Amino acid sequence: MSSTEDHSIIAFIGLGAMGKPMVANLAANLVRPGIVIRAYDIADGPAQELQTNFPDVIREASSAKTAVSDATVVFTMLPESSHVRSVYLDPDSGIASTLGPHSAKILIDCSTIDTATSLHVKSEVSKIAPRSFFYDCPVSVLARKFSRVQQIGAVKGTIAFFMGCSPADTNLSCLKDLLLKMGSQAIPCGGPSLGLAAKLSNNYLSGIITIATSEAMDMGMRAGIDRTILASVFASGTAQNRQCDVFNPVPNVCPQAPSSNGYRGGFRVELMKKDMGLAIAMARQVGAKNVLGVSGLGVYTAASAAEDCMGLDSRVVYRYLGGKESS
Repeated sequence: MSSTEDHSIIAFIGLGAMGKPMVANLAANLVRPGIVIRAYDIADGPAQELQTNFPDVIREASSAKTAVSDATVVFTMLPESSHVRSVYLDPDSGIASTLGPHSAKILIDCSTIDTATSLHVKSEVSKIAPRSFFYDCPVSVLARKFSRVQQIGAVKGTIAFFMGCSPADTNLSCLKDLLLKMGSQAIPCGGPSLGLAAKLSNNYLSGIITIATSEAMDMGMRAGIDRTILASVFASGTAQNRQCDVFNPVPNVCPQAPSSNGYRGGFRVELMKKDMGLAIAMARQVGAKNVLGVSGLGVYTAASAAEDCMGLDSRVVYRYLGGKESS
C-alpha cells in the first residue's frame, strides 16, 4: 500500500487555468521537508512563476519526459483527449517512454476527456509497466462553495475530484491525501474511467438544467413575473436547482453569478459544448438514451459560435435563447 511518505518527487504536467493553482495548493500544503514537484507546461511562464513562488518545492522541468523521469507520482491536467494520448503515449516524448517492467509510478490524469481514450492509456501503461497505476480523476468546482470563475475553485482549494478507482483500492489513502491538498472532496467512483463517467454525467445534467432554467425564467418573465420573485418561486417549489439558486443565468438575480458580471468568468460555453459532446458519445457507447442531449448540444454549439456569446460563461445560453437581460 502506497503512502505519501513513499513519494518525494511529484511531477505535474499542464499548468493552465486549473492546473497552475492546483500545483500551488499542492506545494503550499506539502509540508514534509525534501519533497520536490517538477512542473511542466508547453507554454512559457507558468512553471517559472510557480518555481519563483515556491523555490523550496517546485522545480521547472524542460519537458514532460524530464518532469516524470524520476517521479513516483505524476499528475496531468490537459485540455483534450489528443493531448492526453500524446503526453502519455508518444513513443519519443511521452510518459510511457520513461516506463519499464519495474517502474512503479502512480499516474493521475485530471483532464476531462472521453472514457475510451482514458481506458486505452491505462491499458497501454499497464502493458509497459504492470507495477504502475493509472487513474482518471477529473475535477469539478463544489457547487455549494460558489466561486465566480471556475479557476477560483482551484485557487481556493474548493474543487472536488471524481476518482476512477474503487473504495477498496490499495492506493486510495495516498491518492486522497494528495488530492485533498488541492481540493475539498475526493470521491472514489468505482473503477477505471468511472471518475470520467461521473464527471460527464454531472456536466450533462448541469448543462441541460441550465437550458431549462433559462427557458423557464424567460417564459415567466415574459408573462410579467419579476425575475427575483420567479427565482424565489423555483427555489420554493419542485423546480428548485443549483443553477437557478446560485448560478442563475438571468443577470441581477444572483449578484455573484457570472451572468451578473457580463457572463465573464465561470465555465466557458465552449467547454460545456465539449463536455456535452463527450457525455452524449459516452451515452451511445453504453446504450443509454438521451432524448434531450442532441438538442442541448445544439444549443451550446450554436452559442459557442455566436459573437455575443463565444468565450463567455455557459449560462450565456440565456442570452442566445433571446432572454431579456436588463431589469
